[in-house]
Amino acid sequence: MTQPAVNVRFDGDAEVFAPGETLAGDYRAGGVRPDELRAVELSVLWHTEGKGDEDLSVHEFARRSAEDDDLPEPGERVRFETKLPLSPLSYDGAILKIRWCVRVRVFLQGGKEVVGERQFRLGRVPPVGGPAK
Repeated sequence: MTQPAVNVRFDGDAEVFAPGETLAGDYRAGGVRPDELRAVELSVLWHTEGKGDEDLSVHEFARRSAEDDDLPEPGERVRFETKLPLSPLSYDGAILKIRWCVRVRVFLQGGKEVVGERQFRLGRVPPVGGPAK
């Protein structure tokens, strides 16, 4: 049997988006039987990496569940779209990094969970120590 997996795609395979731009794409959960699927959550979020406490904030969230009878069929491509905020911009500093991503969590029977994630950049902030433009 195929292992469960989640695939996230962006329209046009873009990886850098401007503040206020629309991020659109789709996701698909494969290798899952309909009877084992319990819920699917989509989050568009940013988180920090580096020294100190890590921060996380969710910009967009959607949940589909068996209880609400709105689960996608396994293998079905599910569209998403959100207008991105003006900040915080993606940042690759020496001490702190700000990362944006679309994360899809698929909850299966028995408490199992499968996660798929696709990172993207919000804005065009050059990395610290990178070439001046």
